[in-house]
Parts: sequence; structure tokens; C-alpha cells
Amino acid sequence: MVFPSAVAAHGLCARPAYTSKVEVCFAPPEPMSAHTADPETLIRALPFWRGPIEIAPLLGGITNKNYIVTDGDRRVVVRLGGDIPVHGVMRFNELAASRAAGAAGVSPQVLYSAPMALALDFISGRTYEAQDVRANRQRCVDLVKRVHREVARHLRGPTLAFNVFHVIRDYVHTLLEDRSRITPQLPRLLAASEVLEKAVGPINLVFGHNDLLAANFIDDGRRLWLVDWDYAGWNTPLFDLGGLSSNNGFDAAEDDAMLEEYFETALTDSLRRRFKAMLCASLLREALWSFVSESRSAIDFDYVAYSDQNMSRFEGAWAAFQQMEAA
Repeated sequence: MVFPSAVAAHGLCARPAYTSKVEVCFAPPEPMSAHTADPETLIRALPFWRGPIEIAPLLGGITNKNYIVTDGDRRVVVRLGGDIPVHGVMRFNELAASRAAGAAGVSPQVLYSAPMALALDFISGRTYEAQDVRANRQRCVDLVKRVHREVARHLRGPTLAFNVFHVIRDYVHTLLEDRSRITPQLPRLLAASEVLEKAVGPINLVFGHNDLLAANFIDDGRRLWLVDWDYAGWNTPLFDLGGLSSNNGFDAAEDDAMLEEYFETALTDSLRRRFKAMLCASLLREALWSFVSESRSAIDFDYVAYSDQNMSRFEGAWAAFQQMEAA
């Protein structure tokens, strides 16, 4: 996950979707643990470089530590991080999703993988902010549609499902264990989640990105790229659409237009209701993710402010949904 205000959140390479590159998979060097070496030592130890390298941190990440590595005439993004079971982030799944997204031409190519490290093509481009997503809504929707239709065709091996309502229930258990400051509100929030799950109803599955923050869109001047596949998995397309809206400040008219663009048909009241329920669930999950991160993450980031911001946004969306149900 990358915070929306990140600058150059991933930096990807401006090249055609097709490529002759072949991912290199060597046996991992030793040591290959964040507990036994600093990040630069880990990066320099990768048996992947052509010669001397220069390493610069890539700021803005709130799930991983990211770096830009200059290796001769090429630049590479290196993501460092292990599994984060409390958030459902498993690196075998991220690797499978990243490879498939690269093969589908919607994300940079994976160049190298090892425990704790993932190296990807660098794409020179502009990282979006929320206003950019709104201004380029149709382009973003078209990219999301392409992800949903094409990435699954390139998947290999086991991959995860992402059920937002399971994630919310699991976060509630974790927050109770951690005696979080949000604990008194958890029964009410869990009850709201159950209402939203019923409102969403049966779903169709696609392989989704599940983290459509603005900073995960890169514009290279010719086309858009989507990066950071930590939370990828099988899900309803409504979750990505809900995240696209909630993370980027869409209003009701923009929501309606987005749904018609994605589904390529006139919007019905039933679809709008299911979408609004998922939008609420997306906001609740983001807020609970941050509450969990307050006690579980070692990354230097103001999770308290981020939790409060997303909880306020959830409360507003939840109130609007209840008013819609009562009308």
C-alpha cells in the first residue's frame, strides 16, 4: 500500500507492454533477512546486478520499503518486505500477481525475485494524486477493466482470495487482542459490516488489485500503469470500483458514470445499491487496516491521523447508505 500523497510512488518504465526480458530467479543470497542486514546490504547482495549500483529510497510506502537502484544504464525498483499475515499480505501471492500483471502489460515486468525482495522495471512517469484520477476517470476505469479481464489469464500457481467482509471480521479480532482505542466501537462496526455484506449479495469473481489508491497509478505520458500488488486476489469487481471511488473522492455523479463505464450498460438502482454498500465496506476496511497498523507496523507514518480520516469518511458513507435504505 502506498499513501495517496506519495511522490513517484513506484516509478515504472516507459516501454511497450511487450518485452523480451526474462525474469531472473537465482537462489537467494545469504543473509536474506531484514533482521540480519540493513536494506542496502540486502539489495547489494542480490546476484542480479551488472556492476556497481547506486541506491536511493523511494518515499511514500506504508506497507513496504521501496528503493530505486541505478545499475549502469538501467533503473530498477526494489521492494523489500516479508509476509504480513495480519494484513493478508503474502509474498508468494504478490509475486504471482506481479508476474501476471507484467505479462498482461498493465504493470512493470518482474526482473528478479527472492525472499524479502522483488525487483521490477522502472517506469518514468507521473504518480497520480486523487484529482488526477478524477480528471482521468475513464482511463483509470479502462485500466481496471483490463486488469479484471486479462491478469487472471497469466496467473500461475496458488493465489489468494480477498473477501473484504472476512478481512473486516479478522481485523476486529486483531483489534480486540490489541486492546485498540477503537475497541468500544467494534460491535457497532461489525454489525454494520454484516448489513453491508447482505446488501452486496452474491458476487462474480475477478482477479482484482484491491488497493486502488491514486499513487498506484502511473502516467508515462502515453498510457497508465498500475503498481503494487500486495493485496491482489480474487474478489468482486465492486471492491476495486468502491476503492477507486472512496480513495479518490468521487462524488455521486462520478460514481454513476464510473459504473456505466465499467459495466458498459445503463445503471440500475440495484447495482447502485450494491456498489454503495461495497464503497462503505471499502472505507471501513481501510480504517480498520490503519487501526491495526497503529500497533503492528514499524514504518514511520502517522497511522492515527490516517485511521481517524478514514473512519470519518466511513461514518459519512454509512449514514448516506442508511438514508438510502430508509427512503
